[in-house]
Amino acid sequence: MANAVVNYEYDPKNMIFRNLGKLFRRVHRMAILRRSLDRSFRATRSSVFLGCIVKGDIVKDIIKTAFEAGINMIDTAEGYAGGQSEREIGRVLKELGYRRTDWIISTKIFFGVGRKGPNDKGLSRKHLIEGLNESLERLQMDYVDVVFAHRPDSTVPMVEIVRAFDYLINSGKAFYWATSEWSAPQINEAFLVAGRFGLIPPIADQCQYNCFRRQRFEVEYKPLYENYKYGTMVFSPLLSGFLTGKYNNGIPEDSRFAYNPEFFKRAIDSLTQEEGLAKIQKVRELTEVAQNDLNCTVAQLAVAWVTKNPNTSTVILGASKPEQLLETIKALD
Repeated sequence: MANAVVNYEYDPKNMIFRNLGKLFRRVHRMAILRRSLDRSFRATRSSVFLGCIVKGDIVKDIIKTAFEAGINMIDTAEGYAGGQSEREIGRVLKELGYRRTDWIISTKIFFGVGRKGPNDKGLSRKHLIEGLNESLERLQMDYVDVVFAHRPDSTVPMVEIVRAFDYLINSGKAFYWATSEWSAPQINEAFLVAGRFGLIPPIADQCQYNCFRRQRFEVEYKPLYENYKYGTMVFSPLLSGFLTGKYNNGIPEDSRFAYNPEFFKRAIDSLTQEEGLAKIQKVRELTEVAQNDLNCTVAQLAVAWVTKNPNTSTVILGASKPEQLLETIKALD
């Protein structure tokens, strides 16, 4: 992308940008997540997720729509569709002719791409370095802006993990590293190790946050915000589509639950259980408030609620078509 012809110039569209942690500046409040493209984007207040369910030219349409709306971040992972998500993003960005510096690209290492070797997943120095090298090859890029530890790994000493990420940054393959779904004690340990050995600490966690999942984000991470100005990249603001209201009366044929029933089996089963039925009732009540009092959809209300929290750096949006993305972005109005 560095030597490619530039066909599009970035216009922030008066979007509000926030810091992703103490060090990384200017991320959009929304990003795209490419697991749904299969699906993914990230780095303004919003990001987009692509690559696992959505493939082909529709990926191009979603990325163009996000860019034109001012979204400047895409998030993906080695494990999304066995690496196909990264390939789709790399292909589309190259074909569209964007300037690499206009995008914030993040990927995540841990789950591998499906190979069964003992070092093909996890957070060992070997897999972190080799895994990111392969991700960069699929993305057709020299570097990513942020590389995430997709999950914690209790089998690897924290000093090895932090040293490996420090190496990736110092070698120019990533600008920052971050965590995903780590506990507060694990993140605090990473900071202590980094301080003790003069290494680079993480800047943010990719964590789930919505009105039904609040404990970790609001309570457990509070000391991280205060002590380290730790950033957050929020995923599942709509609780896998639950907060759109689409599952209030069953499972629609064009929903992710219908496309991938095995992956979402636990969530599907919960729809007919007491807890799930109680959530559906709450979503119905929120839908009435959104439509009657706020003149918006319940999905827009849910995303706006997450975005309003000052500790939310950026929100990852999943989208399977451009119209869906544009509708969700209205939550910023």
